[in-house]
Amino acid sequence: MSELQNTVTMQDTTPATKLTKKERTKNWIKPPKVIMKPVGRAMAQFKMLRDGDRVLLGLSGGKDSMALLVILKHIQRHAPVKFELAACTIDPEIPGFDPTPLKAWCAEMDVPYFYESEDMVGMADQYMKGDSFCSFCARQKRGILYTTCRREGYNVLALAQHLDDLAESFIMSAFNSGQLQTMKAHYVNDKGDIRIIRPLVRVRESQTRDFATSAGLPVIEDNCPACYAKPQARAETKNLLLEQEKKNPHLYANLWTAMQPLIADDNQEGQAELHQAKARKATP
Repeated sequence: MSELQNTVTMQDTTPATKLTKKERTKNWIKPPKVIMKPVGRAMAQFKMLRDGDRVLLGLSGGKDSMALLVILKHIQRHAPVKFELAACTIDPEIPGFDPTPLKAWCAEMDVPYFYESEDMVGMADQYMKGDSFCSFCARQKRGILYTTCRREGYNVLALAQHLDDLAESFIMSAFNSGQLQTMKAHYVNDKGDIRIIRPLVRVRESQTRDFATSAGLPVIEDNCPACYAKPQARAETKNLLLEQEKKNPHLYANLWTAMQPLIADDNQEGQAELHQAKARKATP
């Protein structure tokens, strides 16, 4: 016991080594301007961050969410807006998915990390009706992320969907349900207690892929084996759009313009306060 006490005393009285700025920042990853520029424009357009926000990122381990974690950490270090940042992984309990490396990587990034688990396949077998597994899984994960936000005191949920995702959702909604809908850039959830932001709405999937590869991010490939095991409607739509883009290089720029009223629905093109939009929505 005395030896242990002596050791503790020595540790307590030894002055901490002060790291130089170079030492503190040597492992920082700087996102390229080709990504930071559209992210900055989206954040400004849709007023995504405010002083004092506590942001929780949904971290699947895929290239998009991994890239977004680095981007948000970079913004946290350099932007005048002061906010907290944490990450949460939802383990779908599917064979082949191992999120273990994410905890160590978040620790290296100095980002608090939360881990939640849910048997998504079992839940789908029991409750899914007339829906794709991807859509069902996304909704279940969203609910768990909301719960984590409330439990841990985070008021903003950051999601990593990019422009390709928005375009695919837009086309799928038009083709399959006859409605013009897509994901929104910044909105409030139905209970009015959590804001959801998508900082990558102006970023192409190829850009997050290139960044993840060049930066050597520890991406978990095929992080949802159930989705990759069989063709999905979204994958078919993705291929359709990419084929069309070969004929029309401006396709995604045109789709971005066409989707503006839908992306900014709750936020009035970034000009209205979200709580005011929420109040108008609730008015009969």
